[in-house]
Amino acid sequence: MPIRIPFPTLTVPVRQIAARVSPSKLAAYSAAVVLLPQKPSAADWSSVPHGALLRELYTRKVRKEGDFSQLRVGVRAETLLVAACPPLRASTFERLQLAGKIARAVMESDPTSLLLWQQGCDVEPARASLNAAVAAFQAAAFRLATFKSKPNRRPVLARIDIATAPKLQDLDVTLASAAGNNLARWLTALPPNTLDASGYRRLVKELARHLGLNYRFYGETQLRRLGAGAFLAVAQGNAARDAGIARLSYRPRGARTPEVSLVGKGICFDTGGTNLKPHKSMLDMHTDMEGSAVALGSLYALHSLKSPLAVDCWLAITENRIGPRAYKPQDVVRAQNGTTIQVIHTDAEGRMVLADALCLAAREKPGAIIDYATLTGACVYALTERYSGAFTNRPEARALIEAAGASSGERVWVFPMDKDFETDIESPVADVLQCSADSKGDHILAACFLSRFVPKSIPWLHLDLAAGTRHGGLGHIGTEITGFGVRYTLDLLRRGWPA
Repeated sequence: MPIRIPFPTLTVPVRQIAARVSPSKLAAYSAAVVLLPQKPSAADWSSVPHGALLRELYTRKVRKEGDFSQLRVGVRAETLLVAACPPLRASTFERLQLAGKIARAVMESDPTSLLLWQQGCDVEPARASLNAAVAAFQAAAFRLATFKSKPNRRPVLARIDIATAPKLQDLDVTLASAAGNNLARWLTALPPNTLDASGYRRLVKELARHLGLNYRFYGETQLRRLGAGAFLAVAQGNAARDAGIARLSYRPRGARTPEVSLVGKGICFDTGGTNLKPHKSMLDMHTDMEGSAVALGSLYALHSLKSPLAVDCWLAITENRIGPRAYKPQDVVRAQNGTTIQVIHTDAEGRMVLADALCLAAREKPGAIIDYATLTGACVYALTERYSGAFTNRPEARALIEAAGASSGERVWVFPMDKDFETDIESPVADVLQCSADSKGDHILAACFLSRFVPKSIPWLHLDLAAGTRHGGLGHIGTEITGFGVRYTLDLLRRGWPA
């Protein structure tokens, strides 16, 4: 029996309080982080509690931008005080990376309350660094589900206060993206007997009810009526008939047609099917649904911000199992839009389930579509796990797409998908090959394949989440599962893509 777990609290409450920090105010917190210039003035030191004590340590330890020092202060040394020098000029990724290091160092002391402020720094670098710190502490404080029979009852960070005037700009976006990222990581980390197709469907339905979203689930019977043969080919090897495509709809007042549809690959466990994966390649395949988790996390963040955009979220939820009914190489199946597909490799199942999910999303005539998937090893080989791959039917938007990656700190690289690539997936017996028999440029060919299921009239962006997992984490995220894509999506949509 799978173990049921409660839905988590996704963020630590954050308040903005009066800017002046006195010794008595500081003493009320378990931990505090103050941002200082590399060479603070005498006035700066006099404004920082315990400035005389901190000054000596800071001068000795902080030799360059990005360095930080820490000491215990107070009558009984009850407050951990970290003094950090934020960079004047740095990329968002670099700021997040530094903030992550600080947050993880502070969280080792299990603080229950945290104070953040800056003294003497330039306004814009300080604003960016404080937002990065909030994002990093939200990520570091969030705990993924544990199933230990005797869990370690560690103290929980219960509040974060920011001493600043005026109010910190973009804090609402930082908190919304943190909540969405934490949701995506939490779902992705769940074991596959807890987050199987039935469990996933249950959680999604519960979330939709909690947020007041419209919810519909297209089960196998409905998908068969709709002609979604690509999805059903993957699902037919499952022991249970619980696979399907979930649709959640967020509508601001007066909105009807979706302005953007978010589509996610939700393979709850991927054995590779008939083309069975070896042990090490299969071990972490419960994370193969991260694309759907990022789509759902992005929807959650947009809802939190009360976005004016009408949004649909489509989640293709199934497993890819081995068995007597599992689909096999050289099968020919028909997708929902009528395209026939010659199956080449059953471990290329992600593009199959996305094909029909994209078709269903496109039927609603959204203003744009973004899909997310941990789709190909080829993209990891091309970029490592530091960037994710982007593909679009609007190549003129490349600069905008990559700029959103730079400013969000979730970096993407736009790959080509020129028409001549499609000759590599021409089929002698069907409209298209599922993939080529070799692995050359598979990330590009997968995008070419998916483009057949999105009408050219709809702007489309495909994200191959090479950065979805990375040993040691990425940027401000310390866990191997990064939840990459939520911050990116908010930034891209706030930039007005696809306009």
